[in-house]
Amino acid sequence: MPVRRADELQEFLTHILTAAGANDRNASIVAGHLVLASLSGVDTHGIVHVSGYVNAIQEGQIQPTASPEVTKETAGSLFVRGNWTFGHVAAQFAMERVIEKAQSQEMAIAGLVELNHIGRLGHYTEMAAAHGLISLVSVGGHGTEKPAAVPFGGREPLMHTNPIAVGFPGGEDPSMAFDFATTGVSGGKLDRYMQRGGALPEHCIVDKDGAPTTDPADIADGFMSAFGGHKGYAIMMATEFLGPIFTGADAFSDTDRGSVLLRHQGVSMIVFRADLFQPLAEFEERAERMRKRTQAIKPADGHEEVRVPGDRASRTRTIRKREGIPVEDDVWESIVETAQSVGVEVG
Repeated sequence: MPVRRADELQEFLTHILTAAGANDRNASIVAGHLVLASLSGVDTHGIVHVSGYVNAIQEGQIQPTASPEVTKETAGSLFVRGNWTFGHVAAQFAMERVIEKAQSQEMAIAGLVELNHIGRLGHYTEMAAAHGLISLVSVGGHGTEKPAAVPFGGREPLMHTNPIAVGFPGGEDPSMAFDFATTGVSGGKLDRYMQRGGALPEHCIVDKDGAPTTDPADIADGFMSAFGGHKGYAIMMATEFLGPIFTGADAFSDTDRGSVLLRHQGVSMIVFRADLFQPLAEFEERAERMRKRTQAIKPADGHEEVRVPGDRASRTRTIRKREGIPVEDDVWESIVETAQSVGVEVG
């Protein structure tokens, strides 16, 4: 398994994307996002995606030099059309703008349509947290044409992985955040189980009859299911309302763009100041106190420690910055093949 430095991967992926047709700015943003995801240990949303993005460019799904634009705006809101550029480019643009609004207006919201895969949602909540802001990012609409997840109690698919992320600024340590699919397992992780075998965790998928199963082979004629039973399903439904229903994403779908998975995608970003009701220093002190209280809890059998959401990503990032990012052999082979296909030399 090769191990690569983050800066090395950043440069390599940027070259691949520019060779595939992206402009320098878009390529750098996307490469940086993918590398940070891999640095954080979220490999399912990391550098593994570069090959798929190159394919999407070649198929005309991604417009690699396009820029997002604001088509509707108030003091506390903005509506962004991504113009089918890379999702990361449009989402970063929207979060930067909504951060500016929240800093001056105390809170703000953005709706996004016409954009491709936006990657790790925690990337955007971290942006907000770095400015003393609390944020929520919600995505839905992926199952409009090709649903893959059953509603609670159902045996037919309705929605998709419908991810959500929430982030808070922290004290001495990085922000407290969570970022996950509302299905029991993300699509990327499910793909890896299907490729490599092994039983899935319980309550991740159902078979063709709607019965829970841990055999990844059953997904061939089965479906994903929400985490946490009816409660996770309710959150999944909330992301659908906050995503394509709230943004009206269906009105912007294009059969030639975004792929069947993404052309109905709607994204919402809600951001507000953590110091609305108290000085930020007091909020951060209370946040730090809660973090330490949590980490001081005696762990149950089978667990080494009790962590705060976001701890694992933060620690993994520290380690991988120092030691490098391990890249699975098949992933590296795919990236190399993609590089060679667009004329990028592999050192």
